[in-house]
Parts: sequence; C-alpha cells; structure tokens
Amino acid sequence: MSILVFLIGLSIAVLIGAGIVLFWAVDHGQFDDMETPGLLPLADADAVVPPDPARPTAPARAAPDEAR
Repeated sequence: MSILVFLIGLSIAVLIGAGIVLFWAVDHGQFDDMETPGLLPLADADAVVPPDPARPTAPARAAPDEAR
C-alpha cells in the first residue's frame, strides 16, 4: 500500500515537471515557428545561392610556405 502513495507522489512530481518545461518552452519561443522545420527536409540542398554583392568577400589565405 505504501508503494501506491509513492507512485501517486511521483506522478504528481512528473506532472509538475512537465508543466514547468512546457511553460519554459512557450516563454522562450520554442513554438513560434511551427511550419518551417517541417519544410526543411523538402528543401533542395543542391540549390546554388548567388553571392550577395553588398557582402565583401574574404581575402585569399596565403599558403603555409609563403607565410614565412
């Protein structure tokens, strides 16, 4: 009979913990965008993105032999 009291207390603690996690996730914006993650597997990974002309390109790095 004492195991029943323990299991009821444990289930209440798990329920309170799940509620805390749920409210934390809602407060931190985890449910703001529900559509994009489902569409990401359908996106073409081989799509070529044209370079942005407003963004400067990084200079080429020198070879290790030329650095000395």
